[in-house]
Amino acid sequence: MEHNHEEHTVNEVKDEAKVVPIHNADDGHDHGAVEKDQPGWKTHWDLLLALFILIVLLVLEYGFKIELPKISSLVINLVAYLLAGRKVLDLAFRKSKRGDFFNEFVLMSVATIGAFVIGEYEEGVAVMVFYQIGEWFQDAAVNNAKRSIKALLDVRPDEVTVIRNGSPLVADPSIVELGEIILIKPGEKVALDGELISETASFNTAALTGESKPDTKYKGETILAGMINLNTVAEVKVKSLFKDSKLSKILEMVQDATARKSQTQLFISRFAKVYTPIVFFLAVALCFVSYFFVAEYNFQTWFYRALVFLVISCPCALVVSIPLGYFGGIGLASRNGILFKGGNFLDVMTKVNTVVMDKTGTLTKGVFKVQQVVANGVDEKELVKLTAALEKNSTHPIAKAVTDYAGNINNGIKAEQVEEISGHGLKGNVEGKEILAGNVKLMKKFNVSYPAEIENIVDTIVVTAINNQYAGYITIADEIKEDAVQAVKDMHGLNIKTVMLSGDKQSVVDVVARKVGIDDAYGDLLPEGKVEKVQQLKNEGRHIAFVGDGVNDAPVVALADVGVAMGGLGSDATIETADVVIQNDQPHKIVSAIKIGKITRNIVWQNIILAMAVKVFVLILGAGGVATLWEAVIADVGVALLAILNAVRIQRMKV
Repeated sequence: MEHNHEEHTVNEVKDEAKVVPIHNADDGHDHGAVEKDQPGWKTHWDLLLALFILIVLLVLEYGFKIELPKISSLVINLVAYLLAGRKVLDLAFRKSKRGDFFNEFVLMSVATIGAFVIGEYEEGVAVMVFYQIGEWFQDAAVNNAKRSIKALLDVRPDEVTVIRNGSPLVADPSIVELGEIILIKPGEKVALDGELISETASFNTAALTGESKPDTKYKGETILAGMINLNTVAEVKVKSLFKDSKLSKILEMVQDATARKSQTQLFISRFAKVYTPIVFFLAVALCFVSYFFVAEYNFQTWFYRALVFLVISCPCALVVSIPLGYFGGIGLASRNGILFKGGNFLDVMTKVNTVVMDKTGTLTKGVFKVQQVVANGVDEKELVKLTAALEKNSTHPIAKAVTDYAGNINNGIKAEQVEEISGHGLKGNVEGKEILAGNVKLMKKFNVSYPAEIENIVDTIVVTAINNQYAGYITIADEIKEDAVQAVKDMHGLNIKTVMLSGDKQSVVDVVARKVGIDDAYGDLLPEGKVEKVQQLKNEGRHIAFVGDGVNDAPVVALADVGVAMGGLGSDATIETADVVIQNDQPHKIVSAIKIGKITRNIVWQNIILAMAVKVFVLILGAGGVATLWEAVIADVGVALLAILNAVRIQRMKV
């Protein structure tokens, strides 16, 4: 039997605080507001004005056949060009000063200035205007993706009702201290983690788990920030500071995830650094080397073709749409109660062909109940009292089952010198007696003789020894989760091998594996035994996702290609150690995580193929003199917008 110890990470957050009497609260305050950082049309008046000037010039020239004097046309177009392109020109200049000549800003600047040099004023303006419009759409899409992810998760209220001196006050959650009592009205979001002190209350946990069905909590149970109270006023005793709440940690994790680049993103970034100088020199070669191969060489003609080449070769569609695709994947996963710690793990999930699972809390509910108490040489109550006193020092579900069963029998009795023996159980002193409580491996370790028949008991058992003498055992049963069978079936449908590793005895493991449909199941494993089994699978060339609690199984999580934490809301350490956190206890979310990874990969590669195919096609047309700057800029902006729309639709998909 293994026991867990939670670890807590403190993240420093600076918050301004305020306290106001409850009758002064602003009932209309929007707690779910998100900062308005998306660029709007009002901030792009210069681009709009440039577009207006361009349209007027084109209407005059092609609609009314009015040709302006060359100097007038140059001045007007130059004004429009500077309105639309001054930011691009500034960036190009600053990057060039640092020796960075091969980027999209320099490409656009060279191409448009070149158009002015050869007298193609409107085309030069059009390239810059439409390029900037494309950039605006790209920025808007990226900001929307980031904001939707944040809005999806950052549901922390910025006000909370706290009881102080017997009166309710509305306060900033960041100044509420541990142990204070907060009131949660029907329809309100919980602002802080705590313990329910009301008899019962129902909550919507969608912000945390992705599941909107009501979850009824009872006195003494844990309430988490982000839950919504459904029916009656609830009182909660605060157990975590605002900055240490589970929701704060989840939010921080997902925001960090958008900064972790996938292998595809890193490849595209490296590709762009190589690709841009290559196309720049190809454009130069197209302009000048053609002199040696063309009978009637005209510099202006080939210079124009080189400009077309530069415009269409701009890699912005790839550079923007690919991270946008990963933002979408992270957002889709978050909406389904699955938190990826980075786009790189979306990639890894697509390669998984073996899912290795812990038993307790992953395939079974982890809600153990005592079935039978068999004492040997002591009274049953005495056996339960001594065992529970020791187990009270553990957070393991099996330990909780024993202490719950004991009730008030061991009230006030404390174990001393408690020692946890990983994979075996606990050792300690209770009322002057040395107590051992754990599995049969613990008895063997301390040379305690026990009846051989207890090894044949199918249920999980806690064997107890008093002063190194066998004193009896307590049987405990767990229950398989409702969706475990379907989840394993769906994994098999994706050609994924399933393996179960457990510290529980082999007879129990075999029963669960048979009911669920697991391919291979191994029991009686210590943590090092689990590592050995996973290493064997890796030596066979298998890509492994390990699903467990992320605490006791930390070595296995580190060894696996991707570590998945089940029921991540139950443990801070789980959120810290896992690569992917499933926010409820449903095994079918493992399948959803794999599917989301594959959806994201497919969309990203669709964008890569679309962008490259269109660019190569128009590059050939441009080099052959068929495509003009108009076609080049429309193709460039068009493929970028198509890629963006394709990436954005990930967030609306269902899995």
